[in-house]
Amino acid sequence: MPSTKNQDFLEFVLDQLSGLRRVTSRRMFGGIGLYCGDDFFALIDEGRLYFCTDETTRKRYEARGMKAFEYAPGKVLKSYYEIPVDVLEDDAELCDWAGEAVAVHRRKPRKKKS
Repeated sequence: MPSTKNQDFLEFVLDQLSGLRRVTSRRMFGGIGLYCGDDFFALIDEGRLYFCTDETTRKRYEARGMKAFEYAPGKVLKSYYEIPVDVLEDDAELCDWAGEAVAVHRRKPRKKKS
């Protein structure tokens, strides 16, 4: 079950992303995953929102001083970066960044089923 902090934050984030269609959430590993349709584009952990990035989009996050998702001390997932607070608070801009994160996820090579 997600922490109360994550649950309250999830409600805020989903409200901010209401301009993006078909956003759903699923609990995962103590956090929450966000999906746009079948595309896993974001995660929430400890009251922070992280979007899917790649080598091109990551630069924008790093230029703003944002850090990659750290799921355990010293264990970093560089494909997900925290969203700047000013973007989080601006629903239109957040939807733009989310749309970009969905596009990044769609460009990722798919693993073939064996």
